[in-house]
Amino acid sequence: MTNEGWADIRENLRTRVGKDNYITWIEPLKFAALEGGVASFAVPTTFFGDWVSRNFADHILHQLHRSGAAVERIDFVLERNAPAPAKPEAATPKRTVEEKDVPGAPLDSRFTFDSFVVGKPNELAHAAARRVAEGGPVTFNPLFLYGGVGLGKTHLMHAVAHELQLRQPDLRVLYLSAEQFMYRFVQALRERQVMDFKELFRSVDVLMVDDVQFIAGKESTQEEFFHTFNALVDQNKQIIISADRAPGEIKGLEERIKSRLQCGLVVDLHPTDYELRLGILQQKAEFYHTQYRDLVIAPGVLEFLAHRISTNVRVLEGALTRLFAFASLVGREITLELTQDCLADILRASDRKVTIEEIQRKVAEHFNIRLSDMIGPKRVRTIARPRQIAMYLSKQLTSRSLPDIGRRFGGRDHTTIMHGVRKIEELMTADSQLSDDLQMLKRLLQG
Repeated sequence: MTNEGWADIRENLRTRVGKDNYITWIEPLKFAALEGGVASFAVPTTFFGDWVSRNFADHILHQLHRSGAAVERIDFVLERNAPAPAKPEAATPKRTVEEKDVPGAPLDSRFTFDSFVVGKPNELAHAAARRVAEGGPVTFNPLFLYGGVGLGKTHLMHAVAHELQLRQPDLRVLYLSAEQFMYRFVQALRERQVMDFKELFRSVDVLMVDDVQFIAGKESTQEEFFHTFNALVDQNKQIIISADRAPGEIKGLEERIKSRLQCGLVVDLHPTDYELRLGILQQKAEFYHTQYRDLVIAPGVLEFLAHRISTNVRVLEGALTRLFAFASLVGREITLELTQDCLADILRASDRKVTIEEIQRKVAEHFNIRLSDMIGPKRVRTIARPRQIAMYLSKQLTSRSLPDIGRRFGGRDHTTIMHGVRKIEELMTADSQLSDDLQMLKRLLQG
C-alpha cells in the first residue's frame, strides 16, 4: 500500500468517524510501512497511538481490507521511531515541539455558542466564555467554571474551542479531561518522556481541563499540573478549568493549587430554572422538527417536561430525544398522555417527591381555606377554584394517574380531575393573577 492508497482510505474514514474525530485522530496518522501483514502508522505521541488503537483501529482495519490490502493487524509507532515510507515524499524540515500537533479530546460539533441557551443561572458563565473566545486580552486567568452535572460546563468549553479555531485557525487550543491529563503524565513517567510531556503542554496557547476535581489526592499529577499552570500563566496563555464544585471545596486538592485557581474568575453555573429549561426544550424541539416534519407536539408538553425534569439538562434533552423517536415509530401525536407513558421511568427518577397531600396543604394555605373543604363536597367558587388548582398541580408535579389523583380528592372520578386540569389551563392564559399564583406555588413546592 502506498501513501496515495492511504489518502483514499482516510477519505472513506472521514464519513465513518465524523468530521471532528477525523480531524483530531485520523488525519494526523502517517502511513509508515506494510510488512508481514502489519500496517504501521506514525503517531505524534504514545497517548495518541493508544487512543486511536482503542477507539478507531477496527474502522481502519476494515477500510484497509476493503481496499484489498493484505493486512492482519495495525501498529502505531512514535513518529521519530517510524520506518521510512515505501515511497517517501519530498523532504520536509524537522518539526519542533512548538510546531507539533497537540491532540486533545475530540470536540463535540453540537456544543457551540449558537446551541447554548442562555438564562439567569448561566449568563455570567456564558459572557465570560464569550470574552475568552473572542481571543483578545482577558483580565481574568484562569476562568474557573463549576456546577453540577448537565449544567453546561463542558458545552461552554467546547464552544470556546470551536470559536477560537474559527477566529484564529493557527492558535494551539488543547481541551482534555483531568483524567486524560493524568493518564498522559503517567505514560510519560513510564516511558521516561517527561520533558516531552512538559514541552508539549507548555507549547499550547489555550489549555482547557475539564473535571479538575479528578486530580485531587494524586500528588504527582497535582505537582505537574501546578507547574504547567504556572508556566502558561507566566506566558499570558489562557487557561479554562471546570469542576463539580468551587476550588475551595475540592477535598484533597493542594492549597497552592486552590489559591491559583481562585486568582482568576470563578463562576458558578446554578441549577437551571423553569424558563431556561423550557428554552432548551423549545430549541431542541425546533431542531427535531426538521427531522420529524410530520410530528405534532401538543400544547403543554414542553412545559410539563420543564417542570418535571429539573435537575439535569442532559436528562432533559435525552427525554425529548426519546419522545420524538418513539412518537415517530408509532406514528402518533406527542400528547401529554403519550409523554407520560413513554418517559415513565425518567419521570419517576426525576420526581422531586412532591406529594398530592403536600400540594393540597400548600394550596389550602395560600388561599386560606380549610384542607377538609378542599377534599370535601362544597362547590362554592372560593373553594372550587383552589381545588382545581390543586388538581392541576397534582397532574403537573406528580406521576400519579388521574384516577389516583381523584381518590385523593375525596374519591372524585378521573373525568372530574381532567375537567379541573383543563379549566386551569384555559384560565391561566388570560388570568395573570392565576398565572402568578401558580408560579409561586410551584416554586414553594419544588424548592
